[in-house]
Amino acid sequence: MEYKFQVNLGGIIDLLSNHIYSSPQVFIRELLQNAVDAITARTHTEPSHAGRVWIELPEAAGSEPRLLIFRDNGIGLTEEEIHRFLATIGQTSKRDELSGATSDYIGQFGIGLLSCFVVSDEIVVLTRSATGAGGTTEWRGYADGTYSIRSVAHEMEAGTEVRLRCKPGSESYFTPEEVARLAHHYGSLLPHPITLTTPQGASLVNEEEPPWKQEFVSSELERNAYLDYGRKTFGLDFLDYVPLHSSVGDVRGVAFVLPQPMSLASRKTHRVYLKNMLLSEDAEGLLPEWAFFVKCVVNANDLRPTASRESFYEDEALQITRQALGRCLRNYLMEMAESSPQRLKNLIALHYISIKALAAEDDEFFRIFVNWLPFETNMGTMTLTEYRREHETIHYAPDMDQFRQIARVAASQSLCVINTAYAYDPQLLLKFQDIFPEVVFRKVDANNLSHNFEFLTLDEQDDIVPFLEAAEEILRPFRCSVEVRKFSPVDVPALYTASNEASFHRSVEISKEVTDSFWSSVLDRLDDSSREQSDGHLCFNYRNRLFYKVSRMQDERLQRLSVQVLYVQSLLLGHRPLTSKEMKLMNEGLLGLVEWGVDIIEGGVQ
Repeated sequence: MEYKFQVNLGGIIDLLSNHIYSSPQVFIRELLQNAVDAITARTHTEPSHAGRVWIELPEAAGSEPRLLIFRDNGIGLTEEEIHRFLATIGQTSKRDELSGATSDYIGQFGIGLLSCFVVSDEIVVLTRSATGAGGTTEWRGYADGTYSIRSVAHEMEAGTEVRLRCKPGSESYFTPEEVARLAHHYGSLLPHPITLTTPQGASLVNEEEPPWKQEFVSSELERNAYLDYGRKTFGLDFLDYVPLHSSVGDVRGVAFVLPQPMSLASRKTHRVYLKNMLLSEDAEGLLPEWAFFVKCVVNANDLRPTASRESFYEDEALQITRQALGRCLRNYLMEMAESSPQRLKNLIALHYISIKALAAEDDEFFRIFVNWLPFETNMGTMTLTEYRREHETIHYAPDMDQFRQIARVAASQSLCVINTAYAYDPQLLLKFQDIFPEVVFRKVDANNLSHNFEFLTLDEQDDIVPFLEAAEEILRPFRCSVEVRKFSPVDVPALYTASNEASFHRSVEISKEVTDSFWSSVLDRLDDSSREQSDGHLCFNYRNRLFYKVSRMQDERLQRLSVQVLYVQSLLLGHRPLTSKEMKLMNEGLLGLVEWGVDIIEGGVQ
C-alpha cells in the first residue's frame, strides 16, 4: 500500500523563511527578484515594454507597525495562476507557463516570497494580469500556511504590488536608511529603474552602471573608473584591475589586485551577481585555488544558483567558468611580463605565493616566470636564475627544521641552500628539474653536511680520548653516538644529526608519552626494537672555545653537566622536540650548573 507524505505547511514555511536564508535582510532581494522576473516575463510578449520597480515606505501612522510596499509593472497574475504559483511551494511563477525559458529568470525554486515571513506575519499581494483576463486580485498569505483570495475593486495597472507590515522584532529592517541600503545593495546592477520613496523623498536606486558595461575613450579613464568602482565596492585602494569574462556561464566582471598579501588559509570570497541581482558578497569557488591575490565582482547570467540563491551550484558549467576566469588572470600576468616587467616584479614581491601556485600547475607559465619567482636561501632571497649564476648545483633543504639547523653551518662553507619548506616550492623544484634536466639537485641535511667536516689530526684525537669516553657514557642512555670534528661557524659547539628512521622512532617515542594506553600499545608495534643501536649522532666542534674548555675539564661532575646541556642545546638548535628523559636531563644540567656557580661564588666570598 502506498501513502502520501503529510506536510505541516506552517513548519515548512518556518523552515524556508527562517533557516534556508543566511539573514532576514534577503527578503528585499527576493522581492526585487520577483519584480524583475515578472518584468522579464512580460517582455516576452511585449518586447518594447519598459519595466519599472517602485519601493515605498510610507510614514508610520501613530503606533501602527510600519508598512513596506513593492510594486512592479510586470506580467501580473490571474486568480488561477495565483492558486498555481503563490500557493504551491516549489512552483515558481517564472516557468515556461508565463512565456520564456526558465534560464531567463533569476528565481527557479518558487520559495522566495516565503522569506517575507521572516519580517512580517502577513503577506498581501495585489496583482492584475497583463493578459487582460480578469481585474485586480488580492492574495493574503499567513505564516501558519493558510491564505485567502478575493477580487477587489482596486484600479491598478498590470503588474504586482506586495505589502508587508512589520512584525515585532523586525523594526530595524523597515527604517528608511536600511531599506535604501538594502535596495541599493541587492539591486544596484538591475537593468530596470528602481525608484525608492521614503518620507525623506524619492531617489533612483540603480543610477550607475558597472564599468564593464561602459565605453571609455581612453585607457586612463577606464583604469580610473574600474579602480574607483573597486574602492566604492570594497573600501580598498587596489593595485590594479583585470577584466573578466567567460562565454560559458555568460560571465562578465572584474578582478581587483589586492594591496596586501593573502595567506593560503584565508577565505577566497567574491561578490557575485546573478542576472544583475546580488547573489552573495562571500561566494567561494569562483576562481581557481591559486588565484587568491585578487578580489572579484562578477555578474553571471547562465550559472545555476543554489536554493538559497547565495552561491552557485557546483556543476560542469561552474568548473568551465572557473577555468576561463583563471585564464583571464593568467593572460594578465603573461602580458605584464612582456610589457611591464617592473610592475610584475612589484606584484610578485607582494603575491609570490599565488604566482607560485599557478606556476606549479602550468608548465608554460612556469617557463616564463621561473626568472621571477623568489626562494628563501641561507644567503638571502633569490630566484633560481640568480642562484644558478653563482652555483652549478642546486642544494636544498626539504623542511624548515633542517634548514634552520644547517643554514649557518652551510653558509660558513659557502654552500647556498634553498629552503623548500614553503608551499609549492618542492613542486617548483621538481618542475625546474623536468624542464632543465641538465641541472644537478642535491638534498642537504645535517647528516650529509657533516660528511664535509674536517677530521682531527692524530695528536688532536689522542688529546680528546678521555672526553669522548666520558661523553659516550653520558649519552648512551639516549642512544646517541659522539664524534669530534672541525667545522664552521666556530660559535656552534655541537651539531646533532639523525637518520629519517631515527627521527621517526623519536616521534613515536614522544607520541607514546602523551597518549593513552591503547594508542601507546599501537605505537609500540611501530617502534621496531631491532632498529640500529644508535638513534642519533652528536658532532662536537673542535674549533669552538666552549668545547675546548669542556673537553679539558678536570671536574667530572661539571663536565657531565656541560655535556648534558650541550646535547639538549643541539637538539633545540635542530628544532627537535624533547622526550621526557631529555627534558629531565636539561633540568638537571641547568640546575646543576647554577648550583655549581653559586657554590663557587659563595666559596669565594667566604
